[in-house]
Amino acid sequence: MNSVIASLQNNTETLLSLPTQLKAQLPLSPQLAEQIAGQRQTIQNILEGKDHRLMVITGPCSIHDEKSALEYAEKLKHLQSQVSDQIFLVMRAYIEKPRTTVGWKGFLYDPELDGSSNMQLGLEKSRELYLKIIEMGLPIASEILSPMATGYFDDLLAWGAIGARTSESQIHREISSHMPYSIGFKNGTDGSIQIALDAIQSASNAHQFLGMNQSGLPCILNSQGNPKAHLILRGSNSGPNYQLAEIENIKAQHAIELPALVIDCSHGNSCKNPLLQPAVLEQIVAERLQTQVRGVMLESHLVDGNQKISGEMVYGQSVTDGCLGWNKTEQLLLSIAQHLSLRCLKRSA
Repeated sequence: MNSVIASLQNNTETLLSLPTQLKAQLPLSPQLAEQIAGQRQTIQNILEGKDHRLMVITGPCSIHDEKSALEYAEKLKHLQSQVSDQIFLVMRAYIEKPRTTVGWKGFLYDPELDGSSNMQLGLEKSRELYLKIIEMGLPIASEILSPMATGYFDDLLAWGAIGARTSESQIHREISSHMPYSIGFKNGTDGSIQIALDAIQSASNAHQFLGMNQSGLPCILNSQGNPKAHLILRGSNSGPNYQLAEIENIKAQHAIELPALVIDCSHGNSCKNPLLQPAVLEQIVAERLQTQVRGVMLESHLVDGNQKISGEMVYGQSVTDGCLGWNKTEQLLLSIAQHLSLRCLKRSA
């Protein structure tokens, strides 16, 4: 018994700002709130096929440095003006990183990359960074990982994802049913599509569940269901699932018309090789008329590849999954936009 008490005494706790306090400290202006509402509607229109453009969610696997993230955002903003007729760009701005076992959990959890786990600073710096990116006019996307974190950023995101490891989680399905933006569910790491399809059905329905309100108090949350839930194909441990044949097989196997479809060009679909993402995207676009893919995801940063956290790190290179460098990303998206434009011209001729 004494050992149990000693163990409990060693577990410390640190109070954090409430969502209401952080939002008051770093407020979203009415003008930016209106901008985000418009971007959420645009994404919904794309997912429903009312907007012909391809949604491209691109950015670092996970943000670890504000300066490089903002430089990437500036480049993306400039690119958006060049491809906006055919592509709707959303910046991937992930601040939480799911771990299979242990490791750096993301900018929100350890913004100083030194194991200090200063989450109060992580909350402040994450919201501040998000606001700066939004002020550039870019919509932002992130993964919903910790349900406790959603209340700090629910007013800022234009799109969200539920990862392969959490698509089966009832808690994440309930939280997704309560969010005001479109949310995609990834297939399982073993390739299971049913996990994601069940998640979409669950998130689309109303729920009553335990949660935290904006004042940090435990409460019963009543959700109306999220009508914008959709499927993300991310490949599996055994190989990709983005090709037309694979998508047709999924439809036949589950005897359904797939909900709005987004494809992750990374992970299993690129065999975890970031430099294969362009080939994946090019095939997706070539087959898009048959597959009706509405969006894609790219892991992209300023510099190719990835690195370990250390005292001497390469500026603009991922510290988690390997990414496609900016020059290759820009060239790829300009080429894709041109291809889509030519296709539109041929169809209208």
